Amino acid sequence: MMYSSDIKLFIKEKKDLFWYTPDDKKEEVSPALLVETILNYGTMDDVRTLIRLMGMDEVARVFFSAKGRQKLNYYPQIYNYFSLLFGKYAQGNSL
Repeated sequence: MMYSSDIKLFIKEKKDLFWYTPDDKKEEVSPALLVETILNYGTMDDVRTLIRLMGMDEVARVFFSAKGRQKLNYYPQIYNYFSLLFGKYAQGNSL
């Protein structure tokens, strides 16, 4: 996936959250991994920045597209909170 320069800069600034990804591959993480990592381990400011950069609807689409094991990668409290938030504020997404 090709990210905008703003998203690449954001990933670079938050590189410590992607500690398990080799440095030369950080900017190539999938949207699913980007959203999962920021929602699980980022601050609320990080979440707001991600939503500003990707858009509420796109973050919600990626979040709700998680199935099976990917869905289990979210902490239960995180999954519940963002299910409610995106269900209310994102267009075309619901529980």
